[in-house]
Amino acid sequence: MNYKLLFPTYRNRFQFIRRHLNRLDAGPLPGKALNLGAGEGDYDAMIAKHCRELVSCDINEQDVNYAKALNHEVPNVEYRVENALNLTFPDNTFDLLLSMEVIEHVGHPERMVSEVRRVLKPGGLALITFPSLDFPFTYDPINRILSWFSSKKISQGAYAFGHEYLISPAKFREWAAAYGLEIVEETNLSGYLVGLLEMYWTGLIQRIFKANATNLQEDQTKRLTLRPSMKEPALAVVTDGILAVDRTLFGKAAHSVGKGFLLRKKG
Repeated sequence: MNYKLLFPTYRNRFQFIRRHLNRLDAGPLPGKALNLGAGEGDYDAMIAKHCRELVSCDINEQDVNYAKALNHEVPNVEYRVENALNLTFPDNTFDLLLSMEVIEHVGHPERMVSEVRRVLKPGGLALITFPSLDFPFTYDPINRILSWFSSKKISQGAYAFGHEYLISPAKFREWAAAYGLEIVEETNLSGYLVGLLEMYWTGLIQRIFKANATNLQEDQTKRLTLRPSMKEPALAVVTDGILAVDRTLFGKAAHSVGKGFLLRKKG
C-alpha cells in the first residue's frame, strides 16, 4: 500500500500532478518526460501512462534502485542517478518535466530552475511542487514565531523532512521569469486545516519510519524501514474529504503548506 496517500499534504500534491497529467491527454502525447528527483518512484507508473518515454532520476542511488524494482513492470521508464544542479542531458531534451518536493533540497534552487529550463524543449511544460516559506501559522507555530526574532529554527514542522530552507513563492516567480519559464498556473497546496492536522507529527513519523527520511544522498546507508507500494489505500477517501473542506475554506488564502506550479518554456 502507498501509505503516503493517507497524508493530506502528499495526497494534495499527488492530485495536483494527476489532474494536470490527465489534462495532457486532450492534446498530443508528450514524447519524452523527466521525473527529476523521483525519490522512491511512486509517481512513475502514473507519469509513464501520459508520455511515450519517461526518464526517472534521483541523486540517491538507493532510492533509484528501489524505484526501479517497484516499477519493473512499467515498460517505458528508464532510471538514472542524476544531480539536479548538473544534469547530463543535452539542451532541449524533454517535452515534459516533473519535480515534486525537490528544489528545497538541492542547496542552490535558482540553479535548478536554470537546469529545468535548459533541458526542456521550447514550449515544453514543467510541473513543480515545493514546500512554501509562506506556510500557515497552524502548520508550524514554533518556527513562525522564531522567524520573528531570529534565523534559528527547529528541524520539525515546516523544517522537517530534511528542509534546511523553504522556497519563497515570490522568489520562485522571479527565477521562472529570469530563465524564460512562463507561469501557466499557480496553485496553493494545503491550507490552515491541513496544516493544523499535520502539525509536527508527520515529520516525526517520517523520521522514525521512512527510509531516507531526510531525502539526502548521505542517508542512503540507513536501514530500510518503510517503503510504499503502488496500491492506493481505501481510507484515502477520508483524506480526500479533508482536502475538499480545506480547499473550499483556504484555497485562495495568502498562506499554504505547499505550492504547485505549471510552467511553459518560452520559445
